[in-house]
Amino acid sequence: MIRATTSDWNAAQYLKFEDERTRPARDLLAAVPLTGVHNAVDLGCGPGNSTELVAARWPDAIVSGVDSSPAMIEAARARLPKLTFAMADLAHWTPAAPPDLIFANAVMQWVPGHVAVLRRLLAMLAPGGVLAVQMPDNLDEPSHVAMRQTAADGPWAERLAAASAAREALPSAESYYDALRPGAAALDIWRTTYHHALADVAAIAEWVKGTGLRPFLDPLDAQARAAFLAAYTERLARHYRPQIDGRVILRFPRLFIVVTR
Repeated sequence: MIRATTSDWNAAQYLKFEDERTRPARDLLAAVPLTGVHNAVDLGCGPGNSTELVAARWPDAIVSGVDSSPAMIEAARARLPKLTFAMADLAHWTPAAPPDLIFANAVMQWVPGHVAVLRRLLAMLAPGGVLAVQMPDNLDEPSHVAMRQTAADGPWAERLAAASAAREALPSAESYYDALRPGAAALDIWRTTYHHALADVAAIAEWVKGTGLRPFLDPLDAQARAAFLAAYTERLARHYRPQIDGRVILRFPRLFIVVTR
């Protein structure tokens, strides 16, 4: 994770849905066309779940992780003590040597002007290297529309006026293509919608508390935060109806980009 608001990212909260969160990273890694890798960097490594996948695929490679969150770096180091992790601002991060792989799973959506950052990262790869990116593309899903509606409809509206701008809407696939194609030997872009079966709408709220809901919760005190979560969960119930087994389906669209320099 790259950008926090008023408090640090919570690794334990993030990992409550580790299997579901790691699945897109597995799918992204499976699409990387490299056979041999000497130097790989996991940008926005979070608590190390994605870094672990990269290291397992290329056990002889030098694999490192970069994140802006002290809590995430601490969790990653505890999980993978033999690997190197460092704190940095992704918007300005520069590798010490050109990597063969830059792996950025579920992080670039938090970086303002990330299209220009992706162009810069691509240019920093070793010849034949790969930039692999996955980003949630769910701002128009009920889970996130309800965040903005709840923020605008309550005593916290003024405090949360800027929360909706914490993430930029993703450009079109065509925009990414035009931005990255001039520096690419090969470019693949696709969109996948995951359908996660969760226990109930409270589980959806618990999921997004670790990521998308943070800009809305961090500015609030404990009492207002609890009231916001209650109002948000009530709003979710209008959109997510129980399935035959009582569970609810969380639709989660994600955009994938794999670029070979």
